Amino acid sequence: MTEMDTFLQATKKSDLIKEEIEKNPKEFRVLTGDRPTGSLHIGHYFGSLQNRVKLMEKGVPLFILIADYQVLTDHDAFDKIAENTRELVLDYLSVGLDPFHEEVCIFPHSQIPELNQLLVPFLTLVSQAELERNPTVKEEIKASNLSNVNAGMLVYPVHQACDILALQGNVVPVGKDQLPHLELTRTIAKRFNRKFKTDKPVFVSPSALLAEVPTILGLDGVQKMSKSRNNAIMLRMTKDEIAGVVKKAQTDSERLITYEPERRPHVANLLSLISLMEGKTSPDKIASEIGEGGAKVLKERLVESTDAFLTPFREKRSFYEKDNDLIRQILKQGSDQARAIASDTLDKTRKAMNMSLSF
Repeated sequence: MTEMDTFLQATKKSDLIKEEIEKNPKEFRVLTGDRPTGSLHIGHYFGSLQNRVKLMEKGVPLFILIADYQVLTDHDAFDKIAENTRELVLDYLSVGLDPFHEEVCIFPHSQIPELNQLLVPFLTLVSQAELERNPTVKEEIKASNLSNVNAGMLVYPVHQACDILALQGNVVPVGKDQLPHLELTRTIAKRFNRKFKTDKPVFVSPSALLAEVPTILGLDGVQKMSKSRNNAIMLRMTKDEIAGVVKKAQTDSERLITYEPERRPHVANLLSLISLMEGKTSPDKIASEIGEGGAKVLKERLVESTDAFLTPFREKRSFYEKDNDLIRQILKQGSDQARAIASDTLDKTRKAMNMSLSF
């Protein structure tokens, strides 16, 4: 099966899942998450966070993994993992994710030892060649600029499979570029069930939930928004901080503002960001409203619209950020819930492999 065939098949299945979610949200368990490498930005919000909130509101069980172990695969610095974990939880709370909602579970990978006990048996089900030719891993290795690639980077997709399968997630929100990771998870589930036969398969094969997400470019108008590229608007930014980063955004020398993505990509990108912030106003209409105002008015409008958009997030964040006991409670509650499920899965896995010592 070609890469395009796989994508088309995943798209068709994803569309069916979206329809079924509207009717039977409790039939699904979504596994998603982030690595704690810093605060989140508006690209994260439009790319995944707002969709998580929508799933929560529909009543879909939502498991959000803070993948702290995976930070070690391509980051030498680990001194801020705990601090960044706290920042992630605050970002989640600020956008409306409710960890006290009965269907929301937020937990760090490092607090669930059962997840890692699946790694060795899963590694026996895949070949070295399969890991080395994974296109997503290749791209991540290239992007990391590491002179020495550790083994953790190579087995990253298997580690991810442990997260998904241990929690019995049957739906994973991904973009097209993440499909190879999920396909390997599906392969591992099928191979395990086939090799270690039981009355009922231990693992379900998770399906992709593909979202129609716009590519959010950073303020440079060239690269995808990223904190590491210094082109991002963070969810926690104040108005002055927003103005500071927007001031450095690239435009051009033409005074009349027009929306022409091919000819004026930097101006078009700022117009697109304003359109996202304002919700219903098209980039073309925004351009016509600014007219001869030039880059100065364009940037001022981006600052104003972004500040208005982020103000509710900042207000929620300020309510929670001084309560470290609450953050710890959220993570403990989520860890206990996730660990109970992972422990049950591990018991079933051991029995399937004749390792339960039930003689």
